[in-house]
Amino acid sequence: MNWVRFEGRRVYPSKVICVGRNYHRHIKELNNKNPEEIVLFIKPNSSVTTQLIKPDKRCRYEGEISFLLKDGNICGVGFGIDLTLIDEQNRLKSKGLPWEKAKAFDSSAVFSDFTQITVEDVPNLKMELYINGELIQKGSVKEMIYSPEEILQEVKNYFSIYDYDILMCGTPEGVGQFEKGDIFTGRIILHNRILIEKRWTAE
Repeated sequence: MNWVRFEGRRVYPSKVICVGRNYHRHIKELNNKNPEEIVLFIKPNSSVTTQLIKPDKRCRYEGEISFLLKDGNICGVGFGIDLTLIDEQNRLKSKGLPWEKAKAFDSSAVFSDFTQITVEDVPNLKMELYINGELIQKGSVKEMIYSPEEILQEVKNYFSIYDYDILMCGTPEGVGQFEKGDIFTGRIILHNRILIEKRWTAE
């Protein structure tokens, strides 16, 4: 089983529950339609990694505020990168087929360490993603169309949640392609204080 670190120890998420189309400006940049309901999809444990590995195919990065779950509730936060095979997703969407090949492939869910937070912290969280020293993405929980709590309640209608499953809450505008050697720095910020900072070099 693949793992992430939470407060310095390894934990093993059975799955990653992801939300699509949760920031208005990101929806606009990809020419998608606003969702009429929460869009959910799953990445398996085999997608979980702490390394940023560039696939041989065209690939899009999507930085996200990500939550660790325990006893059915949010217990921790980290920085996540949702990787998408661009051409594969476009092909599947054009045929009305599921996205798994484009979204759930091995090492497609990249995570920093996770740190403990309270429920009261959640609405005040922000994220920033820098690539090669340039600020590329920034967003906050307050900008989300659906809040993490709303998403979690919807998830519980369909899926069992096991301890240390991960919830990725969507990406703000600024997504794009990347290449091997690019340097990514992801930050999770609470009240202007950096909670998490993680640097990756794309392999």
